[in-house]
Amino acid sequence: MTLGKSNHPRAATAVVLVAVFMTNLDLWIVNVALPAVGASFSGGVGGATLGSLSWVLNAYAITFAALLVVAGRAGDRMGQRPVFLTGIAVFALASLGCALAPNLETLVAARVVQAAGAAAQIPTSLALLLATVPAERRTHATRSWAAVGGLAAAAGPVAGGLLVEVDWRWIFTVNVPIGVAALLAGRAVLPKPATREAGPLPDLLGAPLLISSVAALSGALVQAPDWGWTSGRTVLLLAVAVISGTAFVVRSLRHPRPLFELDLLRLPRFGAANAGSLVFGTAFAIMLLSNVLWCQEVWHWSALRTGVALVPGPALVPVVTLLTARAAQRFGHGPLVAVGGLLFTGGMVWRVCFASVTPDYVGDLLPSQLLTGTGIGLALGTLVAAGVHALPGHRAATGSALVNSVRQISATVGVAVLVTVLGGSHVGVASSHDFRIAWGAAAVLSLVTSAIGVHLSRGGGPAQTASAASKKPEADAQALADTP
Repeated sequence: MTLGKSNHPRAATAVVLVAVFMTNLDLWIVNVALPAVGASFSGGVGGATLGSLSWVLNAYAITFAALLVVAGRAGDRMGQRPVFLTGIAVFALASLGCALAPNLETLVAARVVQAAGAAAQIPTSLALLLATVPAERRTHATRSWAAVGGLAAAAGPVAGGLLVEVDWRWIFTVNVPIGVAALLAGRAVLPKPATREAGPLPDLLGAPLLISSVAALSGALVQAPDWGWTSGRTVLLLAVAVISGTAFVVRSLRHPRPLFELDLLRLPRFGAANAGSLVFGTAFAIMLLSNVLWCQEVWHWSALRTGVALVPGPALVPVVTLLTARAAQRFGHGPLVAVGGLLFTGGMVWRVCFASVTPDYVGDLLPSQLLTGTGIGLALGTLVAAGVHALPGHRAATGSALVNSVRQISATVGVAVLVTVLGGSHVGVASSHDFRIAWGAAAVLSLVTSAIGVHLSRGGGPAQTASAASKKPEADAQALADTP
């Protein structure tokens, strides 16, 4: 599909970047606010257990992963502009629903709708952005688009802490005026579609099958500490996960337009990069939420102090990513992934060895943040880039959607694993020993990532990277899109 040019390119660019920033910021703000949400709903149905609270994060990630491809294809058919603007409207309205939620169940339901709005925005935003700038500015524009994720990562913990100091509901309320402003401005300045593609949507049944499988697996992991691993309910959820997952895989392999083109995983480097994204993303999710819970529930720090304490790690990610761009071109993706995984492992091992229930930021959390932040900057974006660059040029967009969906699924698995290790208990009850087990698990997963990096190094030197660099800017942007 082609788009008509905007008469207000700078304003159109601003609208796209603001909307993408808003959706990226949501991840970091909600993590910091989770203990406050739990305290607010402690009298709700079943109590605010860590297991029930985890669905505030997981419902969003699962829905986003399942709808990403469908929303992107809908943009091709109906026009990137209307789908993008609809996504902003849905995200803003769902944010208001989150802010007004009277109980945890309503909040989780609103988060599902919010994820649907985000899924409509992300795949359409790049096409709109590229349509607003001349050809010679597209590389710069795509880098600006990708950098928004890094900026949101750096700003999110502090912004979340500030808003939670007032009331946790403000973390969602703040999206409403931003969304309304972006919607009104977007209607006036975004380029309008000149032509639209025909053809069927991807397999729509694949989305509920994927949601059912991942949700059932997460539910089993989250509830097993309370229900028991051999209880009928746990076994039933695991069975649903296996049956739905098998049906999704079979349907994806046989359907003419599958939700995910799983046959791409047969490409050795693409499959390896996605495996690395899955295990490293799981470790990343464990690290992020465990640090928030440790600061607020073990050290009893405020949300604002926690947010400020967590800034160094995410702030390092975009800096390291940019500074090591030439190293990736020279040495290939594999060495950066291997070193990044080792540094992340070092950060987790540091916490296992030196974490204390007596607050010691300089001796405990800060060194770990510096190690993990550097490791994430080296490994995470590089894994995404390695996956996309391993694809033929005409499959870059399809492969990028699969890569980004794997990242969302890994976040869900990471949160579920952490809740399982901490026992699914009420927030604040888990012991320091439980946290150390979780950090140890994250360290093992990041070591696996390093091993995958070594595997990617074989035959993945400068020549391979140079060949990948010849691909169009849109593919490069997709590779950079999912910064944490």
